Amino acid sequence: MLRVLKAFFPAVILTYVLASILSTQIILGNLQGMGVDVSGMVRLSTTFHDLLGLTSSYLVLILVAFVLGMPVAAGLTKLMPSYRLTLFVLAGFVAIVALHLIMKAVLGLSGIAATRTMAGLLSQGLAGAAGGYLYYRLSRTQAG
Repeated sequence: MLRVLKAFFPAVILTYVLASILSTQIILGNLQGMGVDVSGMVRLSTTFHDLLGLTSSYLVLILVAFVLGMPVAAGLTKLMPSYRLTLFVLAGFVAIVALHLIMKAVLGLSGIAATRTMAGLLSQGLAGAAGGYLYYRLSRTQAG
């Protein structure tokens, strides 16, 4: 159980950090596309602000998504042990994409503005996949 927790929380944090950074950069890129001047310092300070500011909402949502997704992948690895890597990476991706699709369907809004586009939604899914990969790496037993 301790091994699972030592893998779970870093995976959630990595997913959150990547998702937050990607979201911020996509939004800033959209602003630049509209002619707004976005300096490197603005990118850096906005990214830091978002990393701190989204912890009480987005970090919690990612945690819940992983609480639901990772046990499903773990259960499937019992049936398909040779697909362990694929299952955890896919679980991270699907958990985050599903989070955004469910929020949109239930609440009628995109909680993270970047997910209004397919590229933005996929970027968030890739952050989840990275978290799933980290979970896979950290939760392996010494023999496996």
